[in-house]
Amino acid sequence: MDRPLMPKATAVWLVENTSLTFTQIAEFCGLHVLEVKGIADDEVANGIRGLDPVGAGVLTREEIVRCQADPKARLQIVKPKAEVKAPKKKAPRYTPLSKRQDRPDGIAWLLRHHPELTDQQICKLLGTTKTTVQAVRDRTHWKSQEIRPRDPVLLDLCSQTELDAAVGKARSMRSDAAAMTATPAES
Repeated sequence: MDRPLMPKATAVWLVENTSLTFTQIAEFCGLHVLEVKGIADDEVANGIRGLDPVGAGVLTREEIVRCQADPKARLQIVKPKAEVKAPKKKAPRYTPLSKRQDRPDGIAWLLRHHPELTDQQICKLLGTTKTTVQAVRDRTHWKSQEIRPRDPVLLDLCSQTELDAAVGKARSMRSDAAAMTATPAES
């Protein structure tokens, strides 16, 4: 059974504002009956401010009224209508050791086939640094004799959707920049 987020604070509020039995409150909050009795006698939870479960969306007024009318009834927690998912936190791109040696090949492929990508976009896409991208571009990379341009998607350095999104963004930025630099026709 689901429990309220702050059980003691919820129990304090229910003791102070309802006529529910100690057993009902204890079962709902996941506390012992004697602990709820101690809350009512001001022996337990001194200084804890009550948390309104109705305002928090954990209970409804109708549920409280129903359980006050029937001392044997149990409080049922309100199920959320839609499950709230926390947004995924973007972690830095991790490339396994076995794939890191392929990264310059992927950079060379991107520089050859998608020159519209900025160094920053390549860095973000492959999880590399601007220094490495510049070294591959200038052929000053320590491994430049061995670099063979290979598709980073096939090397599993990025996904096809990530590559398509980066290329699309680069092309739209380039077309926007071209539109801004074009001189308007004289009338």
